[in-house]
Amino acid sequence: MGKPTGFLEYTRVSPQKISPKERIGNFNEFVKPFEPEVLNQQAARCMNCGVPFCHSGCPLGNIIPEFNDAVYRQSWEEAYEILTSTNNFPEFTGRICPAPCESACVLGINQPPVNIEEIEKHIIEIAFEKGYVKPKSPVIRTGKKVAVVGSGPAGLAAAAQLNQAGHSVTVYERDEKPGGLLRYGIPDFKLEKKIIDRRIAVMEEEGIAFKCNANVGVNVSINDLLRENAAIVLAGGSTVPRDLNIPGRESNGVHFAMQFLKQQNKKVSGSDPLAHSTIESNIAKELISAKGKNVVVIGGGDTGSDCVGTSNRQGAKTVTQFELLPKPPDGRNSFMPWPTYPMVLKTSSSHEEGCERQWAVATKEFIADGNGNLKALKTVELEWKVEDGRASKFVEKAGSEKIIDCELVLLAMGFVAPQKEGMLNELDVELDERGNVKANEKDYKTNISKLFSCGDMRRGQSLVVWAISEGRECARKVDEFLMGESLLETKDSRLQFT
Repeated sequence: MGKPTGFLEYTRVSPQKISPKERIGNFNEFVKPFEPEVLNQQAARCMNCGVPFCHSGCPLGNIIPEFNDAVYRQSWEEAYEILTSTNNFPEFTGRICPAPCESACVLGINQPPVNIEEIEKHIIEIAFEKGYVKPKSPVIRTGKKVAVVGSGPAGLAAAAQLNQAGHSVTVYERDEKPGGLLRYGIPDFKLEKKIIDRRIAVMEEEGIAFKCNANVGVNVSINDLLRENAAIVLAGGSTVPRDLNIPGRESNGVHFAMQFLKQQNKKVSGSDPLAHSTIESNIAKELISAKGKNVVVIGGGDTGSDCVGTSNRQGAKTVTQFELLPKPPDGRNSFMPWPTYPMVLKTSSSHEEGCERQWAVATKEFIADGNGNLKALKTVELEWKVEDGRASKFVEKAGSEKIIDCELVLLAMGFVAPQKEGMLNELDVELDERGNVKANEKDYKTNISKLFSCGDMRRGQSLVVWAISEGRECARKVDEFLMGESLLETKDSRLQFT
């Protein structure tokens, strides 16, 4: 490595951010780039481990020590080539990935781990700035057509890889612009949409076609796609949200998180926040606003955190976030040994902006006024039984019921399955026991000839980095199906650099 003693000389530094008071006045990104000297020092902390566990911690198998070394030497084009050999979209993962690679960093055993995610983001941004990111069209076309349904991270990754293999790829997206969850689920203050547009422009120059407002199974015939394409990849995501069916659920003011976030993302982009595709599930029929309201976000994950940040930017009176589980520990314990991904307390940038967090709380009832508008919640505290470090069972704590003022509830409790209405019902594709499209990791094939599936639609709700990995691996299997073999990279491509 560039500096063998770097991990002894430098500690982990996080990038500076615009202050919470200032940044909640808009929806722009607020994380500042490292100064060159600081970036150099952060890359120097990589230890040249005998066994770099960060490789296995990353679902993409990113070749992390090697690109850290290139950053330390300021060999930017080399760093870019190494990074993009395994990751099609580091500008996305460098902003929104929870960085499981850092949890597996060997330095993290007794020091703060290497700041891998930020280094990754800097590599790709410097690469764009220096002009290293250029369209790479395949030299030879195979004559095979492939349709990719869904333009989220899995669909985009599959499309990019299949195009590089020489196939003619068309991506179908039911919304007005491509990006899926990246565009309509993640707020601009975490991922500005010009970052997505920049990447889509490169993909289009490489020869990938995008058809938007194209809802397969509704205004696009699935039979036409089957007839016209040699293979189809289903990458529609897991879009049916988990509901909370308790008394008062029908009250005005109770909404799914994605209804709220999607509307705001559309408003920021200047498009109609109430426009939606024909049979898209769970679309709000009215504008949702947190302005001047007591907001409760039910769900403690990243989507809930996004709701917190969006509510503060809309001018909420108060924001409270409920989590059913007990409060996690601040650090690893004996049940979360390195290099496993630790379930520890996380304070997001949205929490920094203002939010009361409550753990081990269940919502018992939505209480409406005489006009059907939400005015309060009835809650109860929970007592959890912990077994082997995990909260396994709970009982309601006697005498802990409360009524709290609330005019807006955002349900951010995750997603249970892909939407069945439309395409999946028409295809009559086989589903697994959880309601996802059944296709194993061996070949990503469904029970229908030339039909493949990947991403959240196949494996269930997961991380963006997993979706990209799924898209890449699925593309290789599609290429093998079409050509009998494939030269597309796999996670094992790291071997060429070792």
